[in-house]
Amino acid sequence: MTHLLKEGQELRTVSSNLRCVVEKYLGGGGQGEVYRAEYGGKPTALKWYYPDIATERLREALDALIQLGSPTDRFLWPMELVVSRSMPGFGYVMPLRDPSYKGLMDLMKRRVDPSFRALCTAGFYLADGYLQLHSKGYSYQDISHGNVFLEPASGKVLICDNDNVVVDGETSSGVFGTPRFMAPEIVRGEAMPSTLTDIFSLAVLLFYMFHIHHPLEGRLEHRIHCLDSPAMKQLYGDHPVFIFDPNDQSNRPVPGEQDNPLLFWPIYPRFFRDLFTDSFTKGIRSPGDRIRESQWRNAMIQLRDSIIYCGPCGKENFYDAERLVQRNEGAGNCWSCRRELVLPPRLRIADKFVVMLNHDTVLYPHHLDPDRRYDFDEPTAAVTQHPCQPGLWGLKNLTADEWTLVEHDGEMTPIPSGRTASLSECKIRFGKLDGEIRA
Repeated sequence: MTHLLKEGQELRTVSSNLRCVVEKYLGGGGQGEVYRAEYGGKPTALKWYYPDIATERLREALDALIQLGSPTDRFLWPMELVVSRSMPGFGYVMPLRDPSYKGLMDLMKRRVDPSFRALCTAGFYLADGYLQLHSKGYSYQDISHGNVFLEPASGKVLICDNDNVVVDGETSSGVFGTPRFMAPEIVRGEAMPSTLTDIFSLAVLLFYMFHIHHPLEGRLEHRIHCLDSPAMKQLYGDHPVFIFDPNDQSNRPVPGEQDNPLLFWPIYPRFFRDLFTDSFTKGIRSPGDRIRESQWRNAMIQLRDSIIYCGPCGKENFYDAERLVQRNEGAGNCWSCRRELVLPPRLRIADKFVVMLNHDTVLYPHHLDPDRRYDFDEPTAAVTQHPCQPGLWGLKNLTADEWTLVEHDGEMTPIPSGRTASLSECKIRFGKLDGEIRA
């Protein structure tokens, strides 16, 4: 097979005039081909465009993205334009994806099986990444599972194909989105891609990740024998119906054929399901009422903090405050083994967080300081077991600051850095926020 570039071919970056040497063909798509290359003495990825795609308008748009810079390190963002002295056209270099990251299609096909904690982390990083992009006045235009890579063990994500990013409201890239992810108003031909259509696509992507299924594909899709363009326009544009719409049961998943959403939907707490319900009911009818990136980001933190483990089988489950408090149903039963769940101690921090204190729970800067950004690489506290008394657990102070433990009788005990507070019922003054442990 003939490729656009040859192994060993030397290119030059436009702004820094550095050598970029082609090493290996990695794959091709609708716009061009991607190669592994050496750039500035380091491995990198190189995208080279097909001749009919490499227009001056695209080059100007890419140059603007390079000048803008990546919103976060989760984007495989264009770093420099690349040209050849011996052939026309251009491309760009971007960070090389680590092989530990897998395509989201691997998740859809169940070739990878990340934990719920990793999924919550991935959902957070996606929502935060698109929030940072949108806050700079840009829209992505093509959010889908084809443009995201996931590290299954950690939940870290990488977002690729960023050369289609444009100033919000512009359509210079000619991209309208991926079928089944596009907002209904785009499918109907009534709107162009924007940040509002991006957040609809984000909701579809998140539903896919947590349910391994599309939110609009139930009985109505199952009875379609030929999913041609008119059928897709009807299903995703003219008459989209959420499969769990509380007021319209016409598109419920078909048991035996569409079992993934039937399995996963009841696992999640009510607050999380409500966000999807709003996304695909009110959010379909009124784009301005769609769930924003910041709401998804906060929900992913809350969901991550809600994880509890089933004692008998060890599976992850979720604490549902509505079930426990409003409906007085206890912790419920494990979704896997159906045995009754037992709640671990819980840490309520001000009115911001309720964190389940499992054997592996870790707190981060955002838990203890309202002014700190989310950072899952900087632990501030961790549940630990007493080295000499295996049944005794505590919360270890991993910060440089001193905490104060307040007993029910008012007695106060300092918890310096490196020391541990017992997981008994008490209050802890972390500094800017106070917490209360309940058994």
